[in-house]
Amino acid sequence: MNTEITGIIVTYGITLLLAIPLGKYIAKVFAGEKVWTDFLKPFERLIYRLSGIDPTEEMSWKGHMKAMLTISSLWLVYAFFALIFQDKLPLNPDRNPGQTPDLAFNTAISFLVNCNVQDYSGETGVTYFTQLFVLMFLHFASAASAIAAMMVVYKGMKEKSVTTLGNFWDFFVKSITRFLLPGAVLVAIILAFNGTPASYKGKDTVITMQGDTTQVSRGPAAVMIAIKHLGTNGGGWFGANSAHPFECPNYLTYMLEMIAQVVIPIALVFALGFYLKKKKLAYVIFGVMTIGMFMFLIPTLQAEIHGNPAIAHMGISPTNTAMEGKEVRFGVPATAYWSTVTTIISTGSANGAHDSYMPMTTAMQLMAMMVNCFYGGCGAGFLNYYIFIIIAVFISGLMVGRTPEFMGHKVEAKEMKIASIAALLHPFLILSFTALASYVLVYHPDIHWAFQPKNWLGNPGYHGFSEMLYQNTSVAANNGSAMGGLTANNMFWNVTTGVILLISRFIPIIAPVAIAGIMAQKKYIPESAGTLKTDTGTFGLMTLAVILIIAALAFFPSLTLGPLAELFNMK
Repeated sequence: MNTEITGIIVTYGITLLLAIPLGKYIAKVFAGEKVWTDFLKPFERLIYRLSGIDPTEEMSWKGHMKAMLTISSLWLVYAFFALIFQDKLPLNPDRNPGQTPDLAFNTAISFLVNCNVQDYSGETGVTYFTQLFVLMFLHFASAASAIAAMMVVYKGMKEKSVTTLGNFWDFFVKSITRFLLPGAVLVAIILAFNGTPASYKGKDTVITMQGDTTQVSRGPAAVMIAIKHLGTNGGGWFGANSAHPFECPNYLTYMLEMIAQVVIPIALVFALGFYLKKKKLAYVIFGVMTIGMFMFLIPTLQAEIHGNPAIAHMGISPTNTAMEGKEVRFGVPATAYWSTVTTIISTGSANGAHDSYMPMTTAMQLMAMMVNCFYGGCGAGFLNYYIFIIIAVFISGLMVGRTPEFMGHKVEAKEMKIASIAALLHPFLILSFTALASYVLVYHPDIHWAFQPKNWLGNPGYHGFSEMLYQNTSVAANNGSAMGGLTANNMFWNVTTGVILLISRFIPIIAPVAIAGIMAQKKYIPESAGTLKTDTGTFGLMTLAVILIIAALAFFPSLTLGPLAELFNMK
């Protein structure tokens, strides 16, 4: 057990060692400074020329959002029809059928918004063509879109008084060419050399050690698995995600995938410090996010390592660990660490069965997604955290009797209203749609348009409620992980979660960009002795308190109905 815990400590340590120089590099890329990847400039100019884009054209914050929403609409239409007609497209050696309209609606939106919840199994629900040219394409595009939006906020924080904040397409293209694509190529090569499939052949027929004949799916999986983690996407090539031995063949690939999905979110925090030349602010933000991570990780490790007390009550000798649904090749701590990281950073990939975790772990996973700003996904994580900074600044200003200021600009009623709406939208979507699902399940269990809701749940009682709460929380947090006991591939869940996905992706991006854009236009106020310091540990704790209070007040009642009730009733 000590060796297994050492393994996750080493994995996290390597992540930090890589994140700091990567953050410095990212800051230089977006600041226009000279970097070693400048040899890609001719390739980028070719992209701009073919697309009719002038990367030097400055945009207002509204121009940035218009560009993001316009191109996202086109991607959505493309993905939807490609998934419906995938059986008629090339690269389908296993002859998988096209998706139903409601499933295609859900899948297209899910991958567009970087959530990647999968109401289908990768082996049978999609083809090689749609895996690569639809879903993997959106892995890159969705991550780059959020990073581009984050850079608008960074630039708004940096400038003293401006109406324009760079060019969306320049941020978007450089996000892909300068670190997402090179990083994905490197990770894919390592995966392929360690046994992850990278061919275009169809299913292979094998004879097991028991003498049974079975067919094993394969395909060019390594390339998609690389960007699914590096871009904090999470959608697996196989239905079992990274619990499948082809997706994660050995401990080296376990460490690689864990590092890949955490390194960019952390690096983007350090990039803030280098870009703004305010390293102390970045360290404070990183510290708050790291404290938040350990608040979820430590109870998870404790719950999974100590195991299920129900086993001892049955008269069976306890194993001291909860082995059900765990990755036995790497150990329980490795699976527990993965479950925490994948929920705090909105990757949503899995190397264990989320339905089999202990109730305390389920509560921690839910809280991680409900808070949704500790590291977070590529770009989107800081955007969510920025909302809480604005709220914390405003409250702190009221407490000391001063007009709230952040980065030399006043935080006034307009910005606070936008921040409040963004902060309250998350619990509103999760709780209201969970209530709707519970109502339909209890009072309308036989309506045929929803494919018999009485068959949704594989488990009754508190755990069944947790499964529905988890599904809505996961999609609202752009996470994508799921508890397998909920059958979600039906009209009700495909449509309702599709609606949540659209709202919960774009409004939380538009809100911080709007705040940064509005504040950047205001008169710059030089720092003075009376200025509220936002790069101190005290303010960091204030921000953490605001985050936890808002999450606790909004979500604690629902947690008591699900995982906490299950925990206290465990015998």
